[in-house]
Formats: sequence, structure tokens, C-alpha cells
Amino acid sequence: MFLLQYTGLNPLSFDPAANNDPLQFNGSSGPLVTECPALETSTENTKKRKRANLPPEGICNMSMDSNSMTMPMSDPNAWATAMNNLGMPPIGITGQQLMPDFDPNLGMMAGITPLNPLMPGLGMVPAPVSQELSLIKEIIHCKSCTLFPPNPNLPPPATRERPPGCKTVFVGGLPENATEQLIMEVFGQCGDITAIRKSKKNFCHIRFAEEVTVDKALFLSGYRIRLGSSTDKKDTGRLHVDFAQARDDLYEWECHQRMLAREERHRRKMEEDRLRPPSPPPIVHYSEHECSQLGEKIKDDGKFAEAVHVLLTWLERGEVNRRNANNFYSMIQSSNGHIRRLTTEKSQHEKEMEEAKEKFKTALAGIVGQYCTEAHILECRVLPSL
Repeated sequence: MFLLQYTGLNPLSFDPAANNDPLQFNGSSGPLVTECPALETSTENTKKRKRANLPPEGICNMSMDSNSMTMPMSDPNAWATAMNNLGMPPIGITGQQLMPDFDPNLGMMAGITPLNPLMPGLGMVPAPVSQELSLIKEIIHCKSCTLFPPNPNLPPPATRERPPGCKTVFVGGLPENATEQLIMEVFGQCGDITAIRKSKKNFCHIRFAEEVTVDKALFLSGYRIRLGSSTDKKDTGRLHVDFAQARDDLYEWECHQRMLAREERHRRKMEEDRLRPPSPPPIVHYSEHECSQLGEKIKDDGKFAEAVHVLLTWLERGEVNRRNANNFYSMIQSSNGHIRRLTTEKSQHEKEMEEAKEKFKTALAGIVGQYCTEAHILECRVLPSL
């Protein structure tokens, strides 16, 4: 806490209580002018005052000597640290240096570590919230009961390990006069309830529609419940909410996991099918119509290879029987006839190729012979001239 003490002020030559004219402070150290117009005290001005206009020479000046003002501080180190964090030299009001080890080149003191503006809590970065900080529990008012929070200094109530897909909670410590309507009123605020199994004793099992609602119900664990304004023990109790293992929850969770596994397998299969190269078209099974079309394809030179492949596939499948044996025999004979014709054409083309090679060799030999003759003639003509 800083205390200010003003000393050395010039005394005023007029009464401030009787003068309502505005004062103007200047930094100059000129004399104090007190020539101010007096207020009119007529009967009209007593009801409503009017501020008189000041002439240019009627401005009241007051000077203050800043050198005579002192500021005693109980802790100069705190003041010096604050000025160091702002990058200012730690100088007091009177102009005296508070810390002798201030370095003007660095803009800080060597012995004090400057604050980082990115530190949490300084405005630029929000302060981190502690994970161990528990939520503040308040009183909850319902229509037919009141819930009082537990002591915040006590440790949180213990809970068992959460079962997979848990949607059911165990609620103990209910009042003896508690009904299903009361349970629905208290825990219905957490979420949709699908079933309530209340025991003759002071506990029940509540099954919610969603798993997230279970966490909201666990927040009520430790609350003290009171029915209305009654103080009877049968109308009061301390709630204990914990996870419960139910077969319905486990069955739904397993079904959900199987569904996710199916979706994952389907997704992988679709990805593999997308990356797999395209497969050849499937071969149709034998029929009279397909047999007749295949016979026409065998006779066509452009479709003969595809037709033979289909015929071999039918034979490998064992689709030959007594009824269609004649059809297969005719297709095989057509294939053999086509192959013999192709073989004959191949031998004929080879023979023509050999004849063409012989003609080419003969023509090439004649050209080489003519070239040698001309070269010999040129040599005979050149030698006599030499």
C-alpha cells in the first residue's frame, strides 16, 4: 500500500467554499491569480444559479512543486520488481534509484528474473485448470425432496470398475419411504430412464438409455436426500451411486462390437476390391443356346481363341453327357478342322517365305556381282593413267 504526502503547496488567497468558478491547473510555476468575478446574489439567482463566464485574464492558476512530494513505501523491492517487469528503470517518485544493480542496456535487473508474458494467468494465456479440482456440488431442489451435497473435504465415494457398455447404475441409501416416482424425479434429470428395478430394501437399479447418462448419475453419489421438510429417519438417506453389471448392457455392447467388426470387414473388402485388378469375365454354363453360338464363334477366325477357351472350360467342368455328346463332338471336329486349316496355311506361308528368301538371295548376289564388275572396270581405267 502506497501513501502519498503533499508538501510545499502555496496557500490560496481566496475562500474555495465561497467560489464556484472552475480552476485550471497548468504546469507553469507562475503566480496564483485570484481575480475572479464575484457571484451575483440577486433574488433571481437564488432560485437558479448560473455559472459566470470567465474572461481570458480571469483564469485561476495553481502550481504544484513535484520535487517536494514524497512517497514512502513499506516494501521498495515489490515496486522495483513491478517496474523491472515493465522494462522501466526502478526509480522512485523523488528520482532516486531503488535498485543499484539495474542494467539500462538489458532493461532489467541482473538479480531478478523477468516475467514471461506467455505465462498462464497473465492475460495472454489462460490459467490451466487443475484436473484434480472437483466440481462444486450445490443443493438440488426437487418437487418432493431436497438433495444436500456432501462435505467437500471428504474423499470422493469409491466406485467399482466400469463394465463395458454400462447403462445401469446401482443406487443405495434410499429413504425407506422412497417410491419409483421419487426415483424418477431425482434421476430423470440426468437423462432418459428405460427401467427401474426397486428392491424392498433401500436400494434399486436404474437403467438409462445412453451410456453418457451414467456419468451424470454418479455425480449424485454422496448426496443426502430428504423428503419434503420431514426429519424422520424413514424420509432421509445418503445416496450411493455405483456402476452395475447387467446382462442386457453386456449383450447390447457385444452386438454393437460385432456390428462395428462387420462394418470394418466390409470396409476392408471394399478397399481390396477397389485395388484388385479387374478379373476376366466369367464363363457361362453349357446350354443349347450357348452351344449354338459357340459353334458360330469357332468358325470365325477373330473369335476362335475365345471360343476354344470356353469349350475347354466346359470339358473341364464335366458338362458333357449322353444328350449333348454329339454337340461337343461337332464342336471338337470344327475346332480340329479349323486347326488343320490354320496348320496348312502356316506351312504354305512358310513355303512362300522360303521362296521369297531365295529370290532375295539371288537378287542380292546379282547386285553384288554387278558392283564387283564395275569396280574392276574402274580399277583397270585408273591404273594405265598412273
